[in-house]
Amino acid sequence: MYSLLRPLLFRFDPETAHHLTLSGLKASYTLGLSGLVAKRPADDPRTVMGLAFPNPVGLAAGLDKNGKCIAGLAALGFGFIEIGTITPLPQPGNPPPRLFRLPQAQGIINRMGFNNDGVDQLIENVKRSDYRGILGINIGKNAATPIEKAADDYLICLRKVYAHAGYVAVNISSPNTRNLRQLQDEAALNNLLMLLKAEQHRLADTHGKYVPLALKIAPDMEGEQIIQIARLLIQHGIDAVIATNTTLSREGVEHLPHGAETGGLSGTPVRDKSTAVIRALAAELQGALPIIGAGGILSGADAAEKINAGAALVQLYSGLIYRGPALVGECCAAIRALPIRPIQ
Repeated sequence: MYSLLRPLLFRFDPETAHHLTLSGLKASYTLGLSGLVAKRPADDPRTVMGLAFPNPVGLAAGLDKNGKCIAGLAALGFGFIEIGTITPLPQPGNPPPRLFRLPQAQGIINRMGFNNDGVDQLIENVKRSDYRGILGINIGKNAATPIEKAADDYLICLRKVYAHAGYVAVNISSPNTRNLRQLQDEAALNNLLMLLKAEQHRLADTHGKYVPLALKIAPDMEGEQIIQIARLLIQHGIDAVIATNTTLSREGVEHLPHGAETGGLSGTPVRDKSTAVIRALAAELQGALPIIGAGGILSGADAAEKINAGAALVQLYSGLIYRGPALVGECCAAIRALPIRPIQ
């Protein structure tokens, strides 16, 4: 079905097509027609971060920033859903146009800038959803918040979403919020993780449940920075790392229409960079915490490659734009066919 719909969707500008797709998925779920959109994959349970996932293929943050279509997206067969990135206050993000397809490279460039309705509205949307699976909530900082005050925004969001999340993802790697990636530097990251971990323990006592923290990092790092981040993750007892976000590189797409647009590049062009980061992290972490692989998964083989590189779970986003819902089942089948890996 998606192969028939995609040419029509691609006639719209990418942001309009995005909203049309979410509205269609929400309507399909409400009408009980989700089974016509995608066949649910066979269960392939994995225990990661102490959570029981029905299968290892999840939806990455960014597709449903405000949590308006959680159940409709889950009906595509995902083992978990991640919503956001959310910020303390609503913000419009960067001015459009801010989303660009590169179909010749199966890539997407976005400079959305954490456009969202704010954390309070997201929580209301989560409360209204009847989804009962594992929900990740991805948190960030408002664009107007100075980088030296960034931890305040993350702590506000963590406190508000904690009771409603299966895990919380901390996004310090979007290239579309000014100076955000400075939080990946050793001193800044050490301080942020220390504050988040202390607050996580306090909230666990308050709510009587432990909600894991995952850190989302960029693919544009050299070996020494990856080693530093891995050591800080272990030192602070962070529960998982998501590798990776979008890339600033334009290698291989410079000559394409929209290839020079500013923003983060995702899809096939980031696949190898993401996998290399996963492999380097796995070598340094030695199983101390699990890796969630994201970036450039457009086939079952791509998903299996991320698992073989050291990921325990994978996430899709850009691949859905080019391949549609069938990609979820294809990735599940490819991972299920791999030799059994130790539970993480």
